[in-house]
Amino acid sequence: MALGIRQTLALAGSLIFAIPLGIYGIEEIIGGAPVAGALYIMVAALMVWLPQYLTTPGDLPGKVADGALDRALDTDDEQGQE
Repeated sequence: MALGIRQTLALAGSLIFAIPLGIYGIEEIIGGAPVAGALYIMVAALMVWLPQYLTTPGDLPGKVADGALDRALDTDDEQGQE
């Protein structure tokens, strides 16, 4: 799965919040609360997974813009190689 510029930035934004929650979940599991820790890890995983694979009507203009940006960048790269 190739990510465009906007998708990469969105993934980075999701990871900023999901990684600390996942680490807290691991600490909870080690600390003796496996159910709570597993739930925190599951929420962290969903924070990253859901925005990548679900499309809402508000996402459609962004997906069109990503496609246009990717085509424009690919065209520039191809012209520079000739």
